[in-house]
Amino acid sequence: MQFPVKDINGKQVSTVDLPADIFGIAKDDLNVGLMHQAVVRQQANARLGTHKTKTRSENNRTTAKLYRQKGTGRARHGSRNAPIFVGGGIAHGPIPHKYTKALPKKMHRAALRHALSSLVHDGQLILVDNGLNGVAPKTKAMAGVLKALTGDHSTLVVLAERNENVERSVRNLAHAYYLRASYLNVRDLLQYDRVVLPLDALEIVKQWLGTEA
Repeated sequence: MQFPVKDINGKQVSTVDLPADIFGIAKDDLNVGLMHQAVVRQQANARLGTHKTKTRSENNRTTAKLYRQKGTGRARHGSRNAPIFVGGGIAHGPIPHKYTKALPKKMHRAALRHALSSLVHDGQLILVDNGLNGVAPKTKAMAGVLKALTGDHSTLVVLAERNENVERSVRNLAHAYYLRASYLNVRDLLQYDRVVLPLDALEIVKQWLGTEA
């Protein structure tokens, strides 16, 4: 499938043939459940799981008996650490544990293919020539380039490799984010209104997600 390629000024300069197995999945065949599973797995794996409350045995309060056992007319109590008291221990509170989920490699790659195809269907994918690497290392210059390419939409810029100038320029923009092609993930692809994909990054995506990979 032919797809337009723009320069950093937002003008179409050429076209490129996108592999149908990555970018051309039919809209009716898009697996929303698979993409959702990939996003849930990524969000779960990002959780630290360090939440913790103290039980009555871990709470450091006085061990003295509150009041005498009999004759007060009140219920019998022997510890201020009991959960019913303010400042006491917490009953059945959270304890540290892992939230990690597994996803087979084939399913992960398939989810990326479906996400990229959905971007094409929704007009959210923008291919740009490699002139992006030559943009002046200034936030103002990068803001002008992204505005020409995407308007005022939030933007994900995919890079083929580490580019300190581009990364620093994009990092200062409130509604833009950069990501290397080797770290491509479904959550970031679907989180932004537009995805800017340079041609050199496209080659990495094709090598990674092609059916022969």
